[in-house]
Parts: sequence; structure tokens; C-alpha cells
Amino acid sequence: MPAKTPALSLDALARLASALTSGSCADTAEALNAGCQCVSLDRQVLLDALARDPRDGALQALLAESRPHLFADSMAFVSAAHVDAMARIVAAIERVVALPAWQDAVLAWAPSAARRPARAAGVFLGYDFHLGDDGPRLIEINTNAGGGLLNAILGRAQRACCPEVAGVMAAAPEPYADLESAFVEMFRSEWRLERGEQALRSIAIVDEAPQGQYLLPEFLLFQRLFERHGIAARICDPAELVHGDAGLTLHGEPVDLVYNRLTDFSFDAPASAALRAAWMAGTAVITPHPRAHALYADKRNLILLSDADALRRLGADEATIATLLQGVPRTEAVDAGRADEFWSRRRQLFFKPTAGFGSRGTYRGDKLTRRVFAEILAGDYIAQTLVPPSERRLEVEGAPVDLKMDLRNYVYQGQVQLVTARLYQGQTTNFRTPGGGFAPVLAVPCGAAGSD
Repeated sequence: MPAKTPALSLDALARLASALTSGSCADTAEALNAGCQCVSLDRQVLLDALARDPRDGALQALLAESRPHLFADSMAFVSAAHVDAMARIVAAIERVVALPAWQDAVLAWAPSAARRPARAAGVFLGYDFHLGDDGPRLIEINTNAGGGLLNAILGRAQRACCPEVAGVMAAAPEPYADLESAFVEMFRSEWRLERGEQALRSIAIVDEAPQGQYLLPEFLLFQRLFERHGIAARICDPAELVHGDAGLTLHGEPVDLVYNRLTDFSFDAPASAALRAAWMAGTAVITPHPRAHALYADKRNLILLSDADALRRLGADEATIATLLQGVPRTEAVDAGRADEFWSRRRQLFFKPTAGFGSRGTYRGDKLTRRVFAEILAGDYIAQTLVPPSERRLEVEGAPVDLKMDLRNYVYQGQVQLVTARLYQGQTTNFRTPGGGFAPVLAVPCGAAGSD
């Protein structure tokens, strides 16, 4: 029988021992990401967690046959200090978003639907980070961040695959204990903010052509979760909804709350007409909604969040400004009048369309051709200082592979509910990389000798 490959190479063990001795949680996390290649995902536990409903045999087949790279085989390691730093950046942004001057500024360039007031905060804000040399850097904010429920289940299906990981798991807090109940309570909170103590009876999970969406398994899991908590739930395309004297309905049945997974953020598409009418009339609670997208996720907001003078004019305090300048890469509006300057600096920049989502139309500057650059100049783009992603080394098909890693913080009302990773190859996350996909984050506690 061939000898079993050790979970950590001798070199990695030496690095890990050195990091543990120094007490540096960042060094320990880096050593584990580079050297720990063992499989921590217990696939049977995951399958059991996905099969609590008799209808879920099809769900398991869906994951196995058409989404084999949705879940990575191992966890990712991040220093507890970096997890705390991300939470501080999130809190700083929350303070800025609460400023009346911020709301006036960003709503001025937002679509008209975003200017309607709302009490609901918006579920599943996603703050996406890369780990730079000096700590986490915010890449973007999303208002309909997918994967929260999938990652809650994935996190509970992890096991200690080597003694080094067991030691870290024993010392780290457990973030996955009762997230599903917390997620249901989040939706109930959105409902109470708009409707007080009325009973929440029905939820529609809405996305364009949902049966063809890559994250359809999560829609099905949410449907089952809501039903287990006594809330009727259905999955639909926005064009199936009707708005009239009876409010918002789906096939004749009333809809109390819409869990909005659309990328039509301002409900401008013809298929979203009923949603827009319900939103403007307040006849259904919609979360997340156009106002939340305008306040948080419009990519032009990153320009203000990385500009000290702009933040001062908006009324931000100096401590908040310092946190944001450290955590948000400098972002600029692309101006065709400065074409030569942007071209000369392109290798240090990442270009994104202001109205983009899901990495569509994004470009690393060092990969640009003149043709694509001309399209960027003619479009509506921002340029963000490039922060390359950190890496996680895993054994894939018998060989070590370096995967890029970004970190997503799922946030509700300023509180981080869950931190997860996405592992991938290529320019952007794609869920097509063997060995890649969603990965639980294990926060590496900081020793007494180090506090980085």
C-alpha cells in the first residue's frame, strides 16, 4: 500500500511551528493555507444536511451532476485579527451610510425607485474582500449576496483532517451553530420593521428564470427553511407576479414578503413591473430593495468611500475616515479625458462597470488590450487600485494547486453574520474550478505573543 501523503509537508510544518511560536495569527493562517492540503469536508454529513426534506433527492442530484465545483473540499484559514479588521471596515461604512449627507449624495445619482424611503434594512449584504499585504481590502459590496445558507450548511460539515487543524478548530469560536434560525429571524425582522406585529404568512423567492440559476439549490433550501418555520414559500420569476387591488399576488395567492435575488436592482425591466408597482406602493415588503442597493452597492459609492476629503465633506469623523482609507482601495471614475493617464497606470488598476454585477465586464488592467480599453472609455466604469487575492494551496487530482481566495462577509444591520471564502482560478470567481468553490473560513486565534 502506498504511503499516505502527509497533511502538511515538512517545510509547512516548520513554518507553522515558527508561526505558532511567534503567536502571529496571520503567519499561522498563511502557513496553513500554503501547507494544509487535507480534505476537511465530510461529504456524507453535507449530503445528510441537504436531505432533511423528502423532496431533496433531486436537490442532491442537481448539486452532484451540474454543480460539482460549488463546494471546495477544504476550509480556508484567516487570522482572527483580519476577521476583526473586516468587521471594523463594515462598521465604518455603516456609520457613513447613516449620514444624511451620504444619502443625499448617493441618491442623487441613483435611479428614481431608490429614492423611496424604507424601514427594512435589506437582507444578506455581501462585503467582499481580498487580503492585501497590510490586511483586508474591500473590493465591493453586493445587496443580494448569494450563498449564505449554503455556507451555513457547508460549515457544519467540516471535520479536523489533521492535528494542526484540530488545534485551531478547538481554539476558534463556532460560527455555524444556529445560523439557519438567525437567517429566518432576519427576514422576520425585515417584516416587523415594515409591518409591526402582523403575521408573516408568505414569502416569494424571486429571480429571473430561477430554474436555470446556478444557485437554484439555495432557493430550494430557503423554501424548505421558511416552510419549517411556518411560512409558505414559493420560487418564481418576477413576470409571474401580479400587482393589483389585492396587492402583490403569485398565481392568485397573496405575497407578503419578497426575497429579492434579481440583478435588476431598480426594477426597470418589463418583467419587474409588478415588483416595481408593489415597491412604490408599499403593498409588499421587498428585501433587499432598490434603496439598499443605492446606499451600499452602487460601485460609484467606492469613489466616495476611498476619498478622505469627500468623506469629511459628508460629515464622517476622522477615526472612520482612517479606517476606510486603510480598508478601501482608492477608486476613481474613468474619464475619457484622462485616457493616457489611465492607460499608463493600467497595470495597477482593476476596471469595473458601475452598473455591473457578478464580475461581468470587469478587467484587470494588466490584461487589457487597446480595443477593450476603448470600450471602457466609452462606457461607464470605475478604476480601483488593484489588490491581488491571497491564495489557498490544495491538492487537486493528486497535485498541489494554488487557488485564489476572496472573502465574503454576510452582514445584516451592520452585524457580520458569517465570513466565507470563494476559491477559484482565473480573473474572477466562477465556480468552475476543480477543487474550488465556497469554502468555510476558520478564524485562526491570535496568540499572546502576537496581535496582528
